[in-house]
Amino acid sequence: MTSTDVRKDAEDSGPSGYAAARLRLLTEGARSGPPRRAALAELTDEWLTGLFTAATEGPQGLRGVSLVAVGGYGRGELSPRSDLDLLLLHDGSDSAGVAALADRLWYPVWDLGLALDHSVRTQSEARKVSGEDLKVQLGLLDARHLAGDLGLTAGLRTAVLADWRNQAPKRLPELQELCAERAERQGELQYLLEPDLKEARGGLRDATALRAVAASWLADAPREGLTDARRRLLDVRDALHLTTGRATDRLALQEQDQVAGELGLLDADTLLRQVYEAARVVSYASDVTWREVGRVLRSRAVRPRLRAMLGGGKPAPERSPLAEGVVEQDGEVGLARAARPDRDPVLLLRAAAAAAQAGLPLSLHAVRRMAAAARPLPTPWPAEAREQLVTLLGSGRPTIEVWEALEAEGLITHFLPDWERVRCRPQRNAVHIWTVDRHLIETAVRASEFTRRVSRPDLLLVSALLHDIGKGWPGDHSVAGEIIAKDVAARIGFDRADVAVLATLVRHHLLLVDTATRRDLEDPATVRSVAEAVGTQSTLELLHALTESDAQATGPAAWSTWRGSLVADLVKRVAAVLAGDAPEEPEAVAPTAEQERLAIEAFRTGGPVLSLRAQTESPAEASVEEEPSGDPEPLGVELLIAVPDQPGVLPAVAGVLAMHRLTVRTAELRSLDLPDGVEGAVLLLDWRVAAEYGSLPQAARLRADLVRALDGSLDIAGRLAERDAAYPRRRGVVAPPARVTVHPAASRLATVIEVRAQDAPGLLHRIGRALEDAGVRVRSMHVSTLGSNAVDAFYVTSRKGAPLPVDEASTVARKLEEMMRAS
Repeated sequence: MTSTDVRKDAEDSGPSGYAAARLRLLTEGARSGPPRRAALAELTDEWLTGLFTAATEGPQGLRGVSLVAVGGYGRGELSPRSDLDLLLLHDGSDSAGVAALADRLWYPVWDLGLALDHSVRTQSEARKVSGEDLKVQLGLLDARHLAGDLGLTAGLRTAVLADWRNQAPKRLPELQELCAERAERQGELQYLLEPDLKEARGGLRDATALRAVAASWLADAPREGLTDARRRLLDVRDALHLTTGRATDRLALQEQDQVAGELGLLDADTLLRQVYEAARVVSYASDVTWREVGRVLRSRAVRPRLRAMLGGGKPAPERSPLAEGVVEQDGEVGLARAARPDRDPVLLLRAAAAAAQAGLPLSLHAVRRMAAAARPLPTPWPAEAREQLVTLLGSGRPTIEVWEALEAEGLITHFLPDWERVRCRPQRNAVHIWTVDRHLIETAVRASEFTRRVSRPDLLLVSALLHDIGKGWPGDHSVAGEIIAKDVAARIGFDRADVAVLATLVRHHLLLVDTATRRDLEDPATVRSVAEAVGTQSTLELLHALTESDAQATGPAAWSTWRGSLVADLVKRVAAVLAGDAPEEPEAVAPTAEQERLAIEAFRTGGPVLSLRAQTESPAEASVEEEPSGDPEPLGVELLIAVPDQPGVLPAVAGVLAMHRLTVRTAELRSLDLPDGVEGAVLLLDWRVAAEYGSLPQAARLRADLVRALDGSLDIAGRLAERDAAYPRRRGVVAPPARVTVHPAASRLATVIEVRAQDAPGLLHRIGRALEDAGVRVRSMHVSTLGSNAVDAFYVTSRKGAPLPVDEASTVARKLEEMMRAS
């Protein structure tokens, strides 16, 4: 559609001509992006101008009035479902005529179903409202004349801009606070899986705020890349509007593939990566701009007093040396006058480390100067370069801001080329709250807190930086990461022994937490396998710290007192093996007095008996009282159940616990023989459970429901199905299929079957029923839930207590998988 076509279609006096032309424009495959937005704005301008002219023409036509586009429409940024932001500006001479004109303008817009944000004001009213409402003032900064009295519109624009510049020292801090509050509510666009393109930090609102700062003449944003970033976000919003048919800025998971297709991108991950890169540019520009605003405002506040004291003149800012070629000036870290980044390849890392150590930002000028002139580091790196990298990584929270400044100018890939594959890479896992690259930096920040408890803090920090570097490659990221880590570590200048340790840490960074939460720590095979993988005490020490750093940097759901206690217990056992103390084969443990009491009571009554007892100590001897508040996975309580041996005990207990919203952490099942002369046996279940929310149910209620479950009078499946139907799910998102794996070498005492599936109420009940139907006995189970994913390991034996033959184990796993997919 050409400009001539736009004008011709808009000449139709009725709304149908505009509607038809608008539809053709939006469905035209050849035009998209800025050209389509400009054409849509032009088409809308022509239509509204026609409505205005028709309503004001004639000898008695209205004078002293103009139609003004403001906000996004004023900027010409009309997406397919954007609001029309309009101001009917008048001189106050004919209020009745203006009201009638407004009706003739607004109703045709509403009749077409278009969203309209409208106001009718005089110039003084508009200035008064903008002085009271910052959002109104921001919209008027983009005022654009459409029709009517041009002088009236020009006068308003001049007055509003003058007001904005005069009020900037007061208004800009208000705008900064508004941006910060919005970021707190909406999060950071560059890390969200379902971001709000407009409201999240680094989105379109922030880009508009930067325009407002520039209009104040007080400070200006770094312009390089900002226009392209804004255009990219607008293009994504256009595609989102077209694919959904709704005025939405939320890029939901179920719509990302369609939006990617509309934009001609490979897939949803490519789309998110482009969105993240654009958001990163806007966020960094915002950081630099607001820092400059603060500097200017502080300077204005202090300068009059200094002039009075010094008798006039502008004092030179003080420059304090921080490192060779690096200085601090006016609250930022810059380069010394004599610094030569073109001759000093370590200067980049030295400046970054100095800034992080001082807790100060790198100046934009310094970063850009180093980006333009920095030389590549030799291979292997000089010892100073390696030390400066370790210093940067070990500086704690300030590392993040410094790293982002380097990232904004492409300097990270300058000394770590492998970083490019993880840059802005999304992680489609609800447990992760960061992109891959930010997670790696967050892990290093967390690891800096553990440097006092390891003998080689440098290896801990570098392994934290590299542990997920393989996520940019196909296949198992731990395997790919091991190869990359070897290459990077050698290039950085570590010796052969250190390279081997770093490779081991990256390869096995998930080993401790996976083993601790999914395997039987009492089984010698479990402990030996970890000891063989780790190799030495010092590597175990590093791996323990890396495991905790990684989990804490992942998100709240990835670490807890419960997980921490299990990992600590495993580390203690592995350390003993590495010290030469072979783990003893487990012997039959005599029942405690409490267990014997419950067993005798179960035999006497012929039904289940149970007790709930607070777990006062973790396996690592950590007291529950020391547990931090807000822990999503508390240690919970010990649930002891004794029941006469009979079919269906496991699914019945699991189902009753699910009905009462109890989460199972670990479970052990064993048979107790009754005293001599008494036929039969009693099953003893020793479980660790925790309430999903609220308080624990009473033991009497649990027992009553368990009695009914065992005699068949309680419809567990039906009750759980009702709860499952109400379980919250993401609309349109299909969970990946369940996967069941046999680990034949994981234990000498039983066969380990691992189930990975979407978490849901009654999952353990269904698995228990399937295992019961398969004719196997569950000796113990270890339950781990990360976000919406359940990873449950079952130690199963035959009815005689022996591990399953390979073929039988495979058959059981296949049946379990079929059951999970069918349910």
